[in-house]
Amino acid sequence: MKKSLEILGMVVLVAGVCGVVRELTGGWFRFMGFTRYLTEGVGLLHGKEVFVNVVVAVLGLALLGLADRVGRR
Repeated sequence: MKKSLEILGMVVLVAGVCGVVRELTGGWFRFMGFTRYLTEGVGLLHGKEVFVNVVVAVLGLALLGLADRVGRR
């Protein structure tokens, strides 16, 4: 359980950071380009792409923290 939470948390964290970098560089940073589907596919989030990707990165950090808590038991 701990290892799967760590992997999921790391993937979500990297996706959020890559999304922020992609938005701040004007879209030329195409690594992990699936992050654009998080923001472009939802009309409500249009114009808030950087904020959404920051929230995704924080969610990844929360998952990594949860994995650490699970590992201490």
